[in-house]
Amino acid sequence: MNPNANANRSEATPGPPQTAPGAAADPGRAVLLTTSHRVAPGLLSWPAWQALHAADRVLCADGAHPQLPYLREAGVVVEVASPTAQDLVDACAGGRTVVVVATGEGEPALTDGLARLAGSGRLAMPELELLPASYDLPGARLLDLVQVMDRIRAECPWSSRQTHKGLAKYGIEEAYELVEAIEEGDRDELREELGDVLLQVVFHARIAEEDTEAPFSIDDVAGGIVAKLVHRHPHVFGDATATTPEEVKAHWLRTKAIEKQRTSVTDGVPLGQPGLALAAKLASRARTAGLDIPLPPVEGIGYELLALAVRAEADGVDPEAALRAAARAYRDAILRAEG
Repeated sequence: MNPNANANRSEATPGPPQTAPGAAADPGRAVLLTTSHRVAPGLLSWPAWQALHAADRVLCADGAHPQLPYLREAGVVVEVASPTAQDLVDACAGGRTVVVVATGEGEPALTDGLARLAGSGRLAMPELELLPASYDLPGARLLDLVQVMDRIRAECPWSSRQTHKGLAKYGIEEAYELVEAIEEGDRDELREELGDVLLQVVFHARIAEEDTEAPFSIDDVAGGIVAKLVHRHPHVFGDATATTPEEVKAHWLRTKAIEKQRTSVTDGVPLGQPGLALAAKLASRARTAGLDIPLPPVEGIGYELLALAVRAEADGVDPEAALRAAARAYRDAILRAEG
């Protein structure tokens, strides 16, 4: 018998723990925790906090991640590390739970690597879970638009020089393009044109912040329209009742007249709008106020058009939209004749 056998055995490097016969090793659990930068750091869902406190390890590749101070303040130990897919699988082995706090990019390299390992069939993969810890509220992407506009205003040679007057023509153009998208029924175009109109609002509000005498911001713009909508919809936000669209419109006009201290139903009607739309708006104001105003007894094409616009409004037809539809049909006829 070799007298050194026991010594050799005692000095050998211990191997990995052996799994009992018939028992399968627990591959553990990996949780990818995602958060929104549009929600204040620390405002996480209860399932997220539960996962963080119960985890054996919490990893984050970004040492400057805005959530880390709040996690550590809550007693969560966070390791700044960027594990590979294999690293994560190894860290979960033995039934451990590892939470990865995702960076803004969402850890695509890690998730792609895990997908490849799972597809190979060579490894016992941990249970993989995507856990959104905070969600964007409706309208959250508007914050991104405001931030982008801030940067463009500061750094773009063209945008930094624009004024309200210089941008006015673009507002008109974008409004017409929006109307065209609506009338054409093109959903993709509608979405894009709504964005272009929204850009005009945010752009003008950003310029207004720089006014030295009467500055205002996009928050002031939004706050103003919210207050107006609530005040003019007492049947929604108050005790008033309105059962028909006509009752809603009548209340809106009464409230608007009081707010703006208007003495005429024609106050506030922009005279610079297209002629048919202007005629229809004036006719609508007069009809809503119960005024029976005869048309001027003057001959001429303008008065004929006025009479048509008034008649269209009374029949519930938008004369501008009707004329545009007719003009498009005329355009199509021209195209056919040319072809």
